[in-house]
Amino acid sequence: MLLLATVGGAVLTARLGVWQLDRAAQKEALQAAIEVRGQETPLDGAAALAMTAPAADAQDHRRARVSGTWLPARTVHLDNRQMDGRPGFYVLTPLVLDDGTALMVQRGWRPRDFEDRTRLAPLQTPEGRVTVEGRLARGVARLYAFDGADTGPIRQNLDLLSYATESGLRLRPLLLLQTSPADDGLRRDWPLPAVDVHKHYGYAFQWFALCALILALHVWFRVLRPRWASRT
Repeated sequence: MLLLATVGGAVLTARLGVWQLDRAAQKEALQAAIEVRGQETPLDGAAALAMTAPAADAQDHRRARVSGTWLPARTVHLDNRQMDGRPGFYVLTPLVLDDGTALMVQRGWRPRDFEDRTRLAPLQTPEGRVTVEGRLARGVARLYAFDGADTGPIRQNLDLLSYATESGLRLRPLLLLQTSPADDGLRRDWPLPAVDVHKHYGYAFQWFALCALILALHVWFRVLRPRWASRT
């Protein structure tokens, strides 16, 4: 029974270590892809943007420049997003393009009201036609959410396909992570995907060390110590 528990604990901790290494590799690969795509010529205008999911995959991480009109009434605040360790919101607003389709734009980050987390200060949104530059993505990283948390102006996650149905917009299957400056009071210091990769390596080391400790303790108490005791 003890042997079974030892093997189970060693396998579990080893798998967790491998999982952390895999997470680190994924983030490094993503960062490398972003850097490569960032050197390509930016997509310019609505006609250059993908309309289907397969085409969107090919444009993931590409730089783009689009023009259109904001739909501030459709702005969504994604909760529990941090910047420099401060809790706040990612602000996303649809941009209606020249051809009538819409592109969801992750405009920036704003801090949370600490007295009332549901209270949102007025958001500065330019009127008329604007030009926005940024990096395309297939969506926003999802956080754990309870039932009912993905509706309303403040929500935990945003699925582009579901939001297109909800809003009635002809939404492109891409999101634009805005990098161009704007007078809206939002921060756009977007973290790099691999900025915390060292954390995953640290976790992997801890899991592998725990795995080695489990095996070492088993060998000591079940093999070496009994032999030592039998000789004395």
